[in-house]
Amino acid sequence: RPVISRSSDQMTPLPFITHSVEKYLELFHLPQEKLKEVSARLKRDLIRGLGKHSHHRAAVKMLPTFVRATPDGTEKGDYLALDLGGTNFRVLHVRVVEEQQRVLKMDSKICAIPQEIMLGTGEQLFDHIAACLSEFLDSQDLKGQTLPLGFTFSFPCEQKEIDKSILIRWTKGFNCSGVEGRDVVQLLKEAIRRRGDYDIGSVAMVNDTVGTMMSCGYRDQSCEIGMIIGTGTNACYMEEMKNVKRVEGEAGRMCINTEWGGFGDDGSLRDIQTEFDVVVDQTSINPGVHTIIWFQLLKYKDLLLPPFSNEQLFTQRTSERHVFGRNRSTNILTELGVKWDPVDVRVVRLVCDTISSRSARLCAAALATIANRIRVNRGLDHLKTTVGVDGTVYRKHPNFSEELQDTVRLLVPKCSISFLVSEDGSGKGAAMVTAVAQRLALQSRLLEDSDGEDEEVEEDEEEEEDK
Repeated sequence: RPVISRSSDQMTPLPFITHSVEKYLELFHLPQEKLKEVSARLKRDLIRGLGKHSHHRAAVKMLPTFVRATPDGTEKGDYLALDLGGTNFRVLHVRVVEEQQRVLKMDSKICAIPQEIMLGTGEQLFDHIAACLSEFLDSQDLKGQTLPLGFTFSFPCEQKEIDKSILIRWTKGFNCSGVEGRDVVQLLKEAIRRRGDYDIGSVAMVNDTVGTMMSCGYRDQSCEIGMIIGTGTNACYMEEMKNVKRVEGEAGRMCINTEWGGFGDDGSLRDIQTEFDVVVDQTSINPGVHTIIWFQLLKYKDLLLPPFSNEQLFTQRTSERHVFGRNRSTNILTELGVKWDPVDVRVVRLVCDTISSRSARLCAAALATIANRIRVNRGLDHLKTTVGVDGTVYRKHPNFSEELQDTVRLLVPKCSISFLVSEDGSGKGAAMVTAVAQRLALQSRLLEDSDGEDEEVEEDEEEEEDK
């Protein structure tokens, strides 16, 4: 390590960084041509995931959501939203005001799920949810109304219809018996019926990424892509029905939940996988799953200087705080009791910046693939669209969003993409999915009624002609 002055608290320029540090970090650099290759591979995986016979072996699952339209601004009314994805769940009452073109979140309640219920029977879990929903309706004076409900259920499910979703397996510490392999909407409705003191209307199952797209779609009707970049990453978009081979019908569009976090799990990105990706994957809870580090602070034993072997520094919570708080690095290291000097802090900062830069560029390549697919699907020379986006990394990292947006512009110059940060995708977004489903159902009923009238008119006209 070169000898430099320690008299200033100012971060020193980069020349002090040793050749070995630069050698390691060079592995994370993805030039534009390599990003284009990554995008082309994802394009092939998207097509494989949409296929009727190729879906089962696809790394990118491309799950149909049965959401068949985005908001058009005419949605209105009162809705309930239920958000279950951890040890707490939320119940919300959402009012959509058409005249003001905005969603008003009226009120919400957070309910805890005790450990004994998390590990009990499915009936106990859904009875507990139904009881909390009952208390919330009482507090809002809504018991007399039968309101539609958007249900964000953040566990691995196979969705069969907008209101039918089969739990594949429990995660996040839940292990309620009698639920895996069953329709969670049906279980919720049965629990409400057992109570008998209120009822709910139609139910729409909502993925959190879809909720992000839909909450932004009410504010900006050109929003047809949803993206989350937080602890994990995922995206959804509006695909042409004719390309969704696993669902009957060719007319219109359907929102597809890509589950793009699985991209590379089949080894297709091995050429950009570093030795550090391999170590992190092998020591993770789920080896072989989500093998590329989209965003993670790694433990560079050979790279960082001795003071940074402190285990505390590499906990997830600390690493996120370190990356997000650019001006707080020294405070955090001091708080952890790590002896540091400006050179050491600069090295750690450089590692963080390099890894987050790779993450932003990978996300940009994936987003470019989806935007270009929409453009080609619609036969457009130029696409103008909006991405609804959420997640702590996108929201709080000091330069992640800027690098992602700049990279996307370079990769898909034929697409003009705006970005809109979501407001409560699992709450307002879930209500909006329900509102759109109701609007489409009403339109369908109106069409059926008018078709019947046309037939009657035609029969009357034929009778007149016979006379």
